[in-house]
Amino acid sequence: MSLLTLDNLIKDFGGLRAVDEVSFDVEAGDVFGLIGPNGAGKTTVFNLITGNYVPNQGKVIFNGHVLNGLAPNRIVSMGVARTFQTIRLFKTLSALENVLAGCHCRMTSGSIAAMLKTPFQKREEKEAIKLALAELDFVGLSEDVETRSDSLSYGNQRLLEIARALATQPKLLILDEPAGGMNEQETDALIDIIARIKARGITVLLIEHDMSLVMQACEKLVVIEYGKKIAEGLPEEIKTNKKVIEAYLGTDDDEEEEGETCF
Repeated sequence: MSLLTLDNLIKDFGGLRAVDEVSFDVEAGDVFGLIGPNGAGKTTVFNLITGNYVPNQGKVIFNGHVLNGLAPNRIVSMGVARTFQTIRLFKTLSALENVLAGCHCRMTSGSIAAMLKTPFQKREEKEAIKLALAELDFVGLSEDVETRSDSLSYGNQRLLEIARALATQPKLLILDEPAGGMNEQETDALIDIIARIKARGITVLLIEHDMSLVMQACEKLVVIEYGKKIAEGLPEEIKTNKKVIEAYLGTDDDEEEEGETCF
């Protein structure tokens, strides 16, 4: 059974069909890429998975459970975490405090226990801090624990979002343009982080425009254009797919040369 199944998803916004009968499966343990030109509907697909949008038709099935209509916080508690195309951190909080926010979905102490500082609440808080520090170290931010998030470089803010998502202890990590704004050195470090996330047994689904990262990190790709799936396969297959080349480069069939790639 696939960890994630998208079954004939449709999403309309008024008269605009942003996602048009998209289906694909993500196997547990894979690093899976969803790519396509700007405006293709990729982030809308992510929002359908994470409960930010409800599909007009079709199903999102995660770990055997239909996610349609569930609140985003419920989906997080089931094991789906994400980062965003536009960074969404608590700007005035430290890096540690931002990651602790990700731990919250696994904590069971209520407000009364927090006010009374019960032994269980103290133990839970201690474990949360330990986990948050470990995730900060995992992404290379162990020296920035007390740094305000808005004082971090843009690339490190991206990594902080990943650490916060990992702190939710997900089965599926969804990354929306994680390399956006990163330089070449930061992107290389991100590729290594994604490989180490996979080694932890966490499945990764990502959108990315940096095709060098996509080709190095992903094991399988789906390509969408104008909301429709136009190709699916291994990275090497996608590189030479005529429909994908045309989507990215606008190449006419009669102008394509054998062996031409878009990446």
